[in-house]
Amino acid sequence: MSSVAVLTPESFAEHRSGLKDEEISGGVPEDEAYIPTYLEAFPPLPEKGAPGDRSGEPAGAWNRIRPIKASVITQVFHVPLEERRYKDNSQFGEGEEAKVCLDIMQKTGAHIELSLAKDQGLSIMVTGKLDSVMKARKEIVARLQTQASATVTIPKEHHRFVIGKNGEKMQELELKTATKIAIPRPDDPSVNIRITGTKEGIEKARHEILLISAEQDKRAVERLSLEKAFHPFIAGAHNRVVQELSQETGARISIPPPSLPKDEIVITGEKEAVAMAIARIRAIYDEKKRKTTTISVEVKKSQHKYIIGPKGNTLHEIMESTGVSVEMPPLDSGSETIILRGEPDKLGPALTQVYAKAKSVTVVEVSAPAWLHRFIIGKKGQNIGRITQQLPKVHIEFTDGEERISLEGPTEEVEQAQVQIQEIIKDLMSRMDYTEVNIDQRFHRHLIGKNGANINRIKEQYKVSVRIPQDADRSGLVRIEGDPQGVQLARRELMEMAQRMENERTKDLIVEQKFHRTIIGQKGEKIKEVRDKFPEVIINFPDPAQNSDIVQLRGPKNEVEKCGKFLQKMIADLIENSYSISVPIFKQFHKNIIGKGGANIKKIREETNTKIDLPTENSDSEMIVITGKKVNCEAARDRILTIQRDLANIKETEVTIPAKLHNSLIGSKGCLVRSVMEDCGGVHIHFPSEGSGSDRVTIRGPAGEVEKARKQLLQLAEEKQVNNFTVELQAKPEYHKFLIGRGGANIRRVRDRTGARIIFPSPDEPEQELITIVGREEAVRLAQRELEILVKNLDDVVEDGMVVEPRHHRHFVCRRGQVLRELAEEYGGVAISFPRTGTHSDRITLKGAKDCVEAAKRRIQEIIEDLEAQVTVEVAILQRHHRAVMGPKGCRIQQITRDHEVQIKFPEREESAGQEPHPQENGDASPEGEPVPRKCDIIAISGERRSVSWRGKPCWLWCL
Repeated sequence: MSSVAVLTPESFAEHRSGLKDEEISGGVPEDEAYIPTYLEAFPPLPEKGAPGDRSGEPAGAWNRIRPIKASVITQVFHVPLEERRYKDNSQFGEGEEAKVCLDIMQKTGAHIELSLAKDQGLSIMVTGKLDSVMKARKEIVARLQTQASATVTIPKEHHRFVIGKNGEKMQELELKTATKIAIPRPDDPSVNIRITGTKEGIEKARHEILLISAEQDKRAVERLSLEKAFHPFIAGAHNRVVQELSQETGARISIPPPSLPKDEIVITGEKEAVAMAIARIRAIYDEKKRKTTTISVEVKKSQHKYIIGPKGNTLHEIMESTGVSVEMPPLDSGSETIILRGEPDKLGPALTQVYAKAKSVTVVEVSAPAWLHRFIIGKKGQNIGRITQQLPKVHIEFTDGEERISLEGPTEEVEQAQVQIQEIIKDLMSRMDYTEVNIDQRFHRHLIGKNGANINRIKEQYKVSVRIPQDADRSGLVRIEGDPQGVQLARRELMEMAQRMENERTKDLIVEQKFHRTIIGQKGEKIKEVRDKFPEVIINFPDPAQNSDIVQLRGPKNEVEKCGKFLQKMIADLIENSYSISVPIFKQFHKNIIGKGGANIKKIREETNTKIDLPTENSDSEMIVITGKKVNCEAARDRILTIQRDLANIKETEVTIPAKLHNSLIGSKGCLVRSVMEDCGGVHIHFPSEGSGSDRVTIRGPAGEVEKARKQLLQLAEEKQVNNFTVELQAKPEYHKFLIGRGGANIRRVRDRTGARIIFPSPDEPEQELITIVGREEAVRLAQRELEILVKNLDDVVEDGMVVEPRHHRHFVCRRGQVLRELAEEYGGVAISFPRTGTHSDRITLKGAKDCVEAAKRRIQEIIEDLEAQVTVEVAILQRHHRAVMGPKGCRIQQITRDHEVQIKFPEREESAGQEPHPQENGDASPEGEPVPRKCDIIAISGERRSVSWRGKPCWLWCL
């Protein structure tokens, strides 16, 4: 893993190699950046007068200049390994820590550089404006350092002074100490303030809060300025001395933490207690100042952390056992000098302990080629894992690109680990080799193969590791590592593959995109056969979204040519077999074309070798599409037409109409010829293709309708030649059905009176309001006037009512109002409102065009008369037979209701039906007199008398 990660283009290596205090913003302390004054940055020039002459006015004016603060500051601080939040990054600088730092830089605008020390701690340098640096530091501590928490108790009335005006004091304190401070709400009786952050930050925040409280306390507050170097003696090992003082005197004693560069000790409490505490502290200070002396020793910077120990415990242990204070230089300082302060006879033992702690851990470097590192580590870290399990206190570090391995830990264990690693290196060097081969980068993906097939095969076959550079590296150097013999064999094969690729050629085949899926086949089965036949050729089809016809072949020249010829033959066969014709067959005959169980259609397909597609059952289309070779398609078409002719009186005739009139007879989007087909019972009229020059138009359908269509076509052709005139009329789509009338009665009357042809748009046309009138000018004008009058009347909305007995209401509103929807569609969108259920009203309201309302009223009256003429017959069939009567998904009962226009209601199912009584056959009562049937056996049939019964029996029973 990498030992240094730089998050910005500037390097931070210089900082870690021992930058002098003055080189980084004047040796900035951890809690705040030191900002030099203007006078310190630019000392005044000496005066010309005598030394000590201070009468010069300019000098006084110069001294009154306000100091200028630097706009950019730098802070450096350290996060120990045990306090790092993320410790398991495999590649330093690419994990969560780097992402967090980049996010903080974007949020605050500060510049952050991050480095990893040998003890796996983090050193962080933050540069920017003061406000940005403070915010960035708070974010870094919160997100990269594990958080602890502590509480501090001060009187409730002092809380508001900690918060400050608009919370400014607390915000400043949080930024300064990089902590989160939670103060209970005013209505909360708690007096505990909770501080969350790092141990160092908590100590600083606690100290500042106690100072604020002490200043507001009515009791005595005294401040003692004593040299920082003697604070450890006043505090004692593990703070025991100051705790004993507080207990004995009852005063609160606040000593600034070692990381805070302040020498002021604050004592608060009762005056007598404070005075007693001050006396005791001064006594300790005076005694230590008189009796202690110092010695300085030089210890490698890398060993300092072992002297400090986890959370400074080792320093407290030395103090406890010898009474000597050990002063360590800041971690971000390049100094290696350690100062020991204590009584002369105790300095020797303390120095011995310091050296012992410093030498308790050693660092050794083992030489090993960089390419061998991952083999030393082993698959998934197996080799190194075995060593670290045996010697858990040893830390082993690999550095990318460097031919060395660092080992750190207790001396004995490090030596053992060193021996084991050297043995692994010796073994690997004896049986492993590596080589590098330069292969053009454009061939790399072909060397890898689809899903890594080629490269994985080489790795398995020769027991080697092959490292191909990423595209972004823009390098052609391929590295092969492993068994010496395997390395040479793999190198030779890779070179041969590259040579073949240099000699290969590419060929483009033009294949219509519609054939691509057919060539590929279902789930790629067909193209797999081609690829198996020509394994050295790579066949690439374009993406369907590209709408391209180019299929690319790449491989050895001869193989590409063979594959190209094979595909061209395959495409020629596809083109020959893709001839398609559409045959119009009346919808009612489709089931006969299919045959029972699909027997007819299957036979035609097999015997003609064609593909025959019929429209879906719910489709309006009557076209059957036949695909295959032209001769086979025509044979299949003739057989299908023969079936239709045999089933009905179907006649086919041809009429000669000049080709120049065909387009005008077809009309815009086929509207004119479609109106003729609809008017003549759905006959099929087929015009020859444009440009064929043929005058023959084919009409096929029932004999009578074919003759009628023939006459209409000839009449239209004559009108087109003599005098053709067209007018378009706008009318709302909902009026169209009313204008046409039931069975076309209304529009037929207009057509008969005027002689003009009126064409309504089909449902799939975009212009749904456009009605076209075609014919002689005077006839068209007359029809136009009549239709405009009808449309105008429809636009005049009226509201009317009529009486309908409540017992008939359900018929109109049941099935989600289907009857009402049909009436609205048929009569120009008339709105019909029935009274709410339970109102007992018999009056309904109709709103719409006057003519539509009147017509709808007449239709409703007809429906009511039909309902009143209906009868209901009850028939008893044992409940166990009801399901068979209904048929699969109710298909039988639905067919009966459609065929006979009746309603059939089955009773609720009785689950607890016991022993069935003697059954009645088909609802007939036996002469002996059967018992009264159960309610769950009775089925009700409603409808007209002639539909409900036949020869004394319900119609649907004999139908079954």
